[in-house]
Amino acid sequence: MIRVSDLIRLPYTRDLTEGGIAYAVRSLPYTYNRMGGSSYDRLRRIVAGVAVELAFRRHLAEQEIPFDVLGATPFTEPDRYDVSLGGRRCDIKSFLITYREQIAEIKKNPGVVLSAPALVPSDQNAAEGHSDTDIYLFAFLTGLVAASQEDLQKATLARQPLHLVHVMPDSWTRPVEWNPLGRLALKSESEETHVIEVGGQDEGRETRSITVQVPPRTRVEIEAGFFSVSHLHVNSLPERRIGIHSMARKETHLIGALDWGNIWVYGMEILLAGWLTRGEFNQRAGFVPEGKRVFQYEKTRTKNLAVPVFDLNPLSDLFERVKKWNEET
Repeated sequence: MIRVSDLIRLPYTRDLTEGGIAYAVRSLPYTYNRMGGSSYDRLRRIVAGVAVELAFRRHLAEQEIPFDVLGATPFTEPDRYDVSLGGRRCDIKSFLITYREQIAEIKKNPGVVLSAPALVPSDQNAAEGHSDTDIYLFAFLTGLVAASQEDLQKATLARQPLHLVHVMPDSWTRPVEWNPLGRLALKSESEETHVIEVGGQDEGRETRSITVQVPPRTRVEIEAGFFSVSHLHVNSLPERRIGIHSMARKETHLIGALDWGNIWVYGMEILLAGWLTRGEFNQRAGFVPEGKRVFQYEKTRTKNLAVPVFDLNPLSDLFERVKKWNEET
């Protein structure tokens, strides 16, 4: 069991969000929306999850705790684990807390997270390739998002950082036939010039991107060897439509002024809670049905297994074990 004193509080820095965004947009062709909601909700969850992982790695390095990331999850395969500790897979399960009341409560009394459920989606837990010696590590990230148009305008006025993307349809992101898109044309109906980044993949499915300036009402053509386009990114919110056209496919996709999502996560603090081996977790876990209200979510969007956070093992114990495991190998 763990107590409040066992919680590890990590500061949040801007580069964690930047690293999360870089991973999130590159993963678009390979990920699916397990928890439902919009594509932008999913991307923000990925950003938050990667940010926590990066902060955890930083903490391990600062504490001189040996770890490995050679087996970390590639874009093309199902979730496996994030880091390896003493040769054991470590899967970090992090929860983004965005409600201001909850954030204030956690800041005042971090111990409130002890009564929260440590959740693991049932399908992930049952997936092939796992071992009972795998480690589940649970963490909480407090932070805000600017998802609504109102919040987006407030963030803009406050000169907060933004990362505005439009997620392309599956027919562009994961086309059935892997053929070149040919020359691409961009055109904006806005009265101002927009800097637009086009992201996708080349023939070998390697990540490809190009950034171009698109003046008002001007058609700009690019030849960049794209076989898919997963997203567009702009530095400022367009007031009018932007279109992208593939000459090879003879297809145009129009993006309205409201069809952009801000995937920047305004992180505040990370709480590393505790851990269990997968075997221990399965022995102690109870079933949480889809649609149930829990500390982290108004309602769960998938079936979960859960153990109360207070019933986890302290991380100080894990770190001591890791050092011994590493000496034994």
